[in-house]
Amino acid sequence: MIGNFFTANPRRNANSPKLALIRKIGEVRRNRTGFSFPKTLSVDFQRRMEKEMKAKSKISGYAIRSGASAVFLSVAFIALSSASNSPNRLQRSEVASGTYAATGNTSSQPRAFSFAERVTFQRAMEDVYWRHRIWPKENPARKPPLDAVMSQAQLENKVASYLRDSLALEDYGRPITAEQLQTEMDRMARDTKQPEVLRELFNALGNDPAVIAECLARPTLAERLIADLSGQGQAKYVKSPQRDAQGTTLAATALNQSVYTLPEIVDTCTDDTWTATTTTNAPAGRVEHTAVWTGSEMIVWGGYSPILSNSGGRYNPSTDSWTPTSMTNSPAPRGEHTAVWTGSEMIVWGGHGANLPLLTGGRYNPSADTWTATSTTNAASARVEHTAIWTGSEMIVWGGDAFAFNDFNTGGRYNPSNDSWTATSTTSAPSRRAGHTAVWTGSEMIVWGGSSTATNSEDFLNTGGRYNPSTNSWSATAITNTPLARDFHTAVWTGSEMIVWGGFFLTQHGSRQMTNTGGKYNPGTDSWIATIRFNAPKPRVSHMAVWTGSEMIVWGGRGQDYALTNTGGRYQPSADSWRATSLTNAPTTRYEHTAVWTGSEMIVWGGNTSGNFVNTGGRYCARPSLPPITIIQPNGGEVWAAGSVQQIKWDGNLKHSDHLIIQYSRDGGAHWFRIAQDIPAFTVSYWWQVDNFATTQGRVKILLQENLSITDQSDANFTVQGTP
Repeated sequence: MIGNFFTANPRRNANSPKLALIRKIGEVRRNRTGFSFPKTLSVDFQRRMEKEMKAKSKISGYAIRSGASAVFLSVAFIALSSASNSPNRLQRSEVASGTYAATGNTSSQPRAFSFAERVTFQRAMEDVYWRHRIWPKENPARKPPLDAVMSQAQLENKVASYLRDSLALEDYGRPITAEQLQTEMDRMARDTKQPEVLRELFNALGNDPAVIAECLARPTLAERLIADLSGQGQAKYVKSPQRDAQGTTLAATALNQSVYTLPEIVDTCTDDTWTATTTTNAPAGRVEHTAVWTGSEMIVWGGYSPILSNSGGRYNPSTDSWTPTSMTNSPAPRGEHTAVWTGSEMIVWGGHGANLPLLTGGRYNPSADTWTATSTTNAASARVEHTAIWTGSEMIVWGGDAFAFNDFNTGGRYNPSNDSWTATSTTSAPSRRAGHTAVWTGSEMIVWGGSSTATNSEDFLNTGGRYNPSTNSWSATAITNTPLARDFHTAVWTGSEMIVWGGFFLTQHGSRQMTNTGGKYNPGTDSWIATIRFNAPKPRVSHMAVWTGSEMIVWGGRGQDYALTNTGGRYQPSADSWRATSLTNAPTTRYEHTAVWTGSEMIVWGGNTSGNFVNTGGRYCARPSLPPITIIQPNGGEVWAAGSVQQIKWDGNLKHSDHLIIQYSRDGGAHWFRIAQDIPAFTVSYWWQVDNFATTQGRVKILLQENLSITDQSDANFTVQGTP
């Protein structure tokens, strides 16, 4: 093991202050990566660190909860940065200001950052991620600020973690160089699956390549390199008194020998195309796992790989990178559980352990990388093959089985705000079942289909029910024109209809067969309409389905004779039509994978392919072409205070070299005056000090500077409120 190297190597200086520090603050990461250091921390080191703190107390003036270790770590890392950023192939150029240059890429020199600065930049990035986190519209409460879900101590811990990783790599003679950081920035810009989010991250860091390299690229790169060391099980270390001394002295070396260049972010999302997700640092391949989309990350957890697991990973499509989820206090290993996203946490529950169903669960906070157990008091009984939905304030689990002909028509409502369970009513509830589906409409949970083994024989079902949590009551779904009775199908909610598709059905001879039929259920009229079969994907089970906002996409699974597939289809309910998904660069054939929708892409991951559990995946782009320019904000209805600073936002099919003119109207568009020009289009936002003239007819117009005929303006008026 890598951790044992430190004590086993006789050449190692056991009294190295840097090593002792690494041992102390490295324990947090042990459960996440398997990379461990001895726990021993000498009293001598503590004394020397206290003495060091007194000598360096003026370095940052930043009060932190981690006290001596955090400041000491910052000092040590500044020394490391000075030593590591030696001349390389990066070219010299004039240092740019903190914004994109109008003529092309910006450059800036590597430089040292204090711990306080790094925490400030970390918060700016976390704020971008938090803004993109999905806050359920059903939740009547306003989305809380970042500070409510992520403490200052947690921010500091994230910074300390990647600095510690960097020091560990340097201790092994593998310091991260400026060249590596430039390469990592280039990789992010080239491989990003969310270019708009990456642009926001760059913007949050002042579009300064040095800041981006140190505070965005370094954490990702250090995590990956540490994981590589852990996988190798051994590493080389060359003792150097000079290098050890750098851990306790502030660097005086000027970091002006190389230059970072801001890379061009490539928009890789073209409709009906596939791009692979990275496998670097990805979780082990698995089945029976879950995946949720947070708005900025996909979190996969649990499953079978090939033993039951309680590990997971967070995939960030904006940087095309993986981060392991903490295993500290994580739920017991399991498969066939459920997971929901609440807006700030992922809740996993149920499933099976070692041949036994479970009634335990856990709440995972990705901002803090922490787990909290769910209460088992009054919890729904242990089960698998159940369903779970999120209402905006509660998770509702329902149905499923406990093995051995023991299906349920019971359920439970879990409220994370008070960690409590309440049973769902069984009055007029659908019959016992497992392998069914459930969707949330905004006011009701609709369950449908599945199969029952309660009578020692397998009965396929085409019945369902609508559960209203506000009244704790059930009403049956219509049985007229229902699709074939089935189980292990998929269901999505469109905003007005539930669409079910695929799955197993029972033939008249009593054999299981797969289907490519489906139906659209409208709860407003309590009626069913069949989906067309023309051009539909081939019959299948164990596939996945997502709703894009205008289409249902189904993909993968097992077809006839249980053959695996990597085909799929896009169903447009308004036209009742299908079209196939591309096979070019599609992931390998698989089943029991997961799929999430990001807003522009479907990300599939994991699953079983010909008996192998895979940790590969793919991103499928399914979005119509955007107009050249689209104003996002202000687009009508906003109320901005005169003289305040507000953000004008846009999107569109714009080239990296494009520039924009921004205009403003006080009278609904009758007259315009210019407020900015030469704005790089790919920054997607501009901070504007709002006009001091009060009006209820404010509008913004954006024009492409290279072609003034390409333009967009606010769809409706917004208000500029005068100061009293």
